[in-house]
Amino acid sequence: IVSLGFIRNLKIDKGLVAFDLNLTTPACPVKDQMRDEAVSLVKALPGVHNVEIKMTSEVRQTPQLDKGALKGVRNIVAVGSGKGGVGKSTIAVNIAAALAAAGARVGLLDGDIYGPTTPIMLGLDLPPKSVGNRMIPQESAGLKFMSMGLLVKSEQPLIWRGPMAHKALQQCLFDVDWGELDYLMVDLPPGTGDVHLTLAQAVPLTGAVIVSTPQDVGLRISMKTLRMFQQTRVPILGIVENMSYYICPHCNARDHIFGQGGG
Repeated sequence: IVSLGFIRNLKIDKGLVAFDLNLTTPACPVKDQMRDEAVSLVKALPGVHNVEIKMTSEVRQTPQLDKGALKGVRNIVAVGSGKGGVGKSTIAVNIAAALAAAGARVGLLDGDIYGPTTPIMLGLDLPPKSVGNRMIPQESAGLKFMSMGLLVKSEQPLIWRGPMAHKALQQCLFDVDWGELDYLMVDLPPGTGDVHLTLAQAVPLTGAVIVSTPQDVGLRISMKTLRMFQQTRVPILGIVENMSYYICPHCNARDHIFGQGGG
């Protein structure tokens, strides 16, 4: 409730702590429970003898997104997979790097809020600078890129609920000065949750690339991501079968250790 901005008018006077608990609707079914638990938790703090909480509410209008940062972006392409560990981030980075090597102006957004890896792959983890109310993306390997891995320490976990991840993705999209880009590649987290829906609903996606592996379990879960994009009317640009085979270093024979034909 603190990170979501529900606490207002906090006052501390010796052993008395008083504040407003401002909810998003007066009809919240758990408002009494939230008040009682807040009182209990604050009272447990050393030196606190009394807690006064005033329950208030403010029905908030959905803010209009400032999409001005994307006005110079010609194509936005999502790279996704229902399953983790299939090499999705590796594929996203390499597609972006290949497009840049071909002469395109390319940006890469690491949409995996909880497990960002592009700073490791691109060898740069310096925090971005800001000009006005916009962040300036970092540049590496001919790409402009933004990631939560640039904003938090690599060993620090992000213990956030869905709304926080939703807001973080919006900030990485709309609060970054992307400039003129031919392609903005978005590396999505595994699954079909808040981040995917935020992207599909907030911006007009040119298309999506699905990454899978030959195993049945990898393919079946990746199909859920494919169907999600179909249901949100995002064109499927292609399916990449990663980890298709292993090349023996001695005889150069191909060994399909995970099966064959999954993609």
